[in-house]
Amino acid sequence: MVKDDDGQIGVVAGLVRSTFLVNAVYAESAREYGITSQQGQLLCVLMPQPYGMSELGATLGLAKSSLTGLVDRTERNGLVERRPDPQDSRAVRVALTRRGDRLAREFYVETCRRVERLTEGLDAAERDTLAGLLARIVLDNKVPVVFREPGEGSLAEH
Repeated sequence: MVKDDDGQIGVVAGLVRSTFLVNAVYAESAREYGITSQQGQLLCVLMPQPYGMSELGATLGLAKSSLTGLVDRTERNGLVERRPDPQDSRAVRVALTRRGDRLAREFYVETCRRVERLTEGLDAAERDTLAGLLARIVLDNKVPVVFREPGEGSLAEH
C-alpha cells in the first residue's frame, strides 16, 4: 500500500480515485471540444466502424432510451448519422459524419495526450507494470473496447 495524507490507499480506493481522475480529464477534454463525455465516448467507439444500436448500447452500457437520446443529440450536432443496416432493413447503424470523424480524431489524440500525462511521474518499468496490471483487470472483467490505445488496431492507420 502507498501512504496518502489520510493514511493508506488500497486497491479499491486507488481504482476508484483513478477513475475519478481519468473521468475528470476526459470531461475537461470533451468540454473543450464542445461535446459531453458521453458524446466523446460515442465518437471514439464509432471511429473504427459504424455500429448497430444494440451493439452501441451494450458497448457503452446504456439503456435503449438513454442511447437513443445520446445519438439524437449527437446527430443534431452533425457528428453522427443513422444509416440503413444492409443486413436488416428494420435496423440502423450509427456512423460518424465527415465532421464527426474529424472531431473524433482530434478529441481522441488530445484526450490520449492528457491521460498519458497522468503517468509522467512513473518510470518506464513502472508504466509497463501498471499497463500490464490494468490490462489484466480489464480483460478479466470483459470490459468492452470504448477507447483504444494510441497506435492500436485500425486507429493507427488514420
